[in-house]
Amino acid sequence: MADAFDLIVIGAGPGGYVAAIRASQLGLKTAIIEREALGGICLNWGCIPTKALLKSGEVYDQLGHLGDYGLAVTGRSYDFTKVIERSRKVAKQLSAGVAFLMKKNKIEVVDGAARLQAASPAPAVVVDLKAGGERTLTAKSVILATGARARVIPAIGLAPDGDRIWTYREAMIPRAAPKSLLVVGSGAIGIEFASFYRALGADIAVIEALPRILPVEDEEISTVARKAFEKRGLKFRVGARVTGLVKTAEGVALTLDGDGKTVTIEAERAIVAVGIDANVEDLGLDALGVRLDRGHVVTDGHGATNVAGLFAIGDIAGPPWLAHKASHEGVACVEHIAGVGGAHIPAPIAGCTYSTPQVASIGMTEAQAKEKGLEVRVGRFPFRVNGKAIASGETEGLVKTLFDARTGALVGAHMIGAEVTEMIQGFALAMTLEATEAEIMATVFPHPTMSEAMHEAALDAYGQVLHL
Repeated sequence: MADAFDLIVIGAGPGGYVAAIRASQLGLKTAIIEREALGGICLNWGCIPTKALLKSGEVYDQLGHLGDYGLAVTGRSYDFTKVIERSRKVAKQLSAGVAFLMKKNKIEVVDGAARLQAASPAPAVVVDLKAGGERTLTAKSVILATGARARVIPAIGLAPDGDRIWTYREAMIPRAAPKSLLVVGSGAIGIEFASFYRALGADIAVIEALPRILPVEDEEISTVARKAFEKRGLKFRVGARVTGLVKTAEGVALTLDGDGKTVTIEAERAIVAVGIDANVEDLGLDALGVRLDRGHVVTDGHGATNVAGLFAIGDIAGPPWLAHKASHEGVACVEHIAGVGGAHIPAPIAGCTYSTPQVASIGMTEAQAKEKGLEVRVGRFPFRVNGKAIASGETEGLVKTLFDARTGALVGAHMIGAEVTEMIQGFALAMTLEATEAEIMATVFPHPTMSEAMHEAALDAYGQVLHL
């Protein structure tokens, strides 16, 4: 006899566990299935523990610049084991927090690996329990929130070996900090690890197959970012295709083609950060006839798949592969299932890179806006003339805004600088509320704050900038 629920969520990452909480709030009897640890990749191996590492690197780097603030310290050093231990402790704390939330919201947690079987009104879920044995669950609706994993390319050596060749998992728990590191891929994951290990003194080379780093960002921001990272000692090879990565007696050797030449570069370790693959395997999707597109589950505007009663959210349902997007989709999907709420999907989703300096963006890039045939008004404001930035010694970077010249709608915002990941939500709120330049320009920004640069960038787009 199968255990019956209103909703079963497969995967307890930021999409799945948030969806389960919202379902419970709406009175749905809910179960959540997790094969590894509550919190998923984000809390255990992604967003959260990497930020703990980055904070350690940032503080250590700042200790080397205390003279800029009239301060001094002697004997700067770090204990790498304790840096890693702190990161793991943070992850463990948050995973325990999710367990508390599940209990608080009376959500049944089932530890094991799930697979689907044909049934009505939604597929049945068979769980291979961690503790041994098997359990079958049924529900009116099932949500897939199984997330994604690091993409590997074993044919050319781009796959982890647990020692010298890493994905993000291995890069978070090495036994020692490498003196030199190759980073394959210059997206957010690659750049963040490059920033962390460079802050600890490693010699870093970043390899990118596309013509520029941070390729999803606005080209102007990408250019500024590269200069800022190079100033900190990062080296880049763009337009370079990796043809092989092998272990050597001392570390690793990477062969790449670029500019009509084949070169080999060596280092102690390498990180593979070339994208992600959705976790669609071993779920029984083929037997059910679930429609996939380029390895991701195809869904409609409410997260529904082509199979009755089956929904998908987060990374398994396609880009952008971001935790906050997964959480947003989870809430929207559950509210649709429960027959409440409005149309939450799509919504403007900000992207953040927690490097030094940070990068944050939302909406269209300037190139994308022009490709869509929009005439845009572009505003810029550099932090070098922002009072708070000058006082803080953090004058690097700028804010860039894009407005539809016809309607005044904010269609894109792009930022690079200190703590811009904390400021981008201001533009996210503006876009969600469908604000135009008039509302943003009429908003009173507190002084002195770095957020004033956001205001000035909007003013600049309309020839009204005040402090430049």
